[in-house]
Amino acid sequence: MNALGPAVDGLGATWIAAAMTDADREATAAGMTEAEGFHLRLLEIDPRAYRAYYDVVSNSTLWYLYHGLFDRVRRPAFDRRWRAAWGHYRDVNAQFAAAVADAAPRDATVLVHDYHLALLGPHLRKERPDLRAVHFHHTPFATPFEIRLLPDDVAEELLTGLAGHTACGFHAQRWADAFVGACEVVVGEAPSVFVSPATANLAEVQTAARSAQSEAARARLLDAVGGRKVIARNDRIELSKNILRGFLAFDELLETRPEWRGQVCFVAYVYPSRQTLPDYLAYRAECEGLASRINARWGDESWTPILLSTEDDFPGAMAAMRIADVLLVNPVRDGLNLVAKEAVSVNERDCALVLSRECGAWDELGEWALTVNPFDVSATADALERALTLDADDRRERAQRLREAAAARNAFDWFADLVAEA
Repeated sequence: MNALGPAVDGLGATWIAAAMTDADREATAAGMTEAEGFHLRLLEIDPRAYRAYYDVVSNSTLWYLYHGLFDRVRRPAFDRRWRAAWGHYRDVNAQFAAAVADAAPRDATVLVHDYHLALLGPHLRKERPDLRAVHFHHTPFATPFEIRLLPDDVAEELLTGLAGHTACGFHAQRWADAFVGACEVVVGEAPSVFVSPATANLAEVQTAARSAQSEAARARLLDAVGGRKVIARNDRIELSKNILRGFLAFDELLETRPEWRGQVCFVAYVYPSRQTLPDYLAYRAECEGLASRINARWGDESWTPILLSTEDDFPGAMAAMRIADVLLVNPVRDGLNLVAKEAVSVNERDCALVLSRECGAWDELGEWALTVNPFDVSATADALERALTLDADDRRERAQRLREAAAARNAFDWFADLVAEA
């Protein structure tokens, strides 16, 4: 929505989404409503089917597959219960396709977003051959080797479903290449693909970053860090974001470069995600526990090494981005990562960006960032020190180039690319 909303505002577009809460389900009785520039139509889906479609298949299987998160010694294990969940995924996709077929005017363009709705294409071609459906993945995609983790018939159904769209889009060329390679291995041919990195409405982000709430949060943060250097991050508590290794790299920095003890704070604004899934609850506890141990190991009465917030605090996160000397964005794998673009656009200190090479935004920002292998804790510690010690001219040049790269495209460019592929 951060990227799509501004581009479609005023176009009369219809957004078809699932009713996820009781309030959403009550709204379905009223029919079409308005939300963020869209005509909103909500589908009421059986809660049990929705949990299987969303939690089991979308978030616990496809998300893990596309981000390379499976612990292959133990997972995945595709048993009869998972097969039943895949049946619900298929059925929910069919419900969405029927709703689109019912709502779309003749010869309309349909933009299908993300891995939750991979199977719409063939349904729409059958029911409404006049429609042009473009599918866009906001995630990475599995390599030809990784796609083979799925049951053979499921991999074929998934890729055939995606190929049933007019075109499939990705934020980065490597994700498009992985998709093409997977299609060639599993179904023997590749569909039409395109690459179009999204961006948020940076003017809107900059305005929000200087709101009264953010100004107050900035003042509190400046008081808390007490004139020290600031390393910052802003993420969901999401397994792919690699929060633990970021903390471990900071711990190693303090252990091997004692001159930084008491001189730098790691300000981490990370907020809960997918709290219905046990893995995510455990990961949040691990993040909180590791930060607490690092603070106990190195901190004292006058200095807390890691200032950790696990609340959904947007003004606070924007304040941290503003005052950061170093921004750490080190995902295991990420389709794009809008935070990297947003943060460099609001920062006030010519921050250095330490950026994972597995991040889709690296293709746009990597030349001016300090690149890290997200699994290499020691190299990340080295990169943090280099970022803290860049000379002023190098820091200024890198920051300016990062701002220019982040602002090179806008939401309208991205939306135009999607429509052009229809």
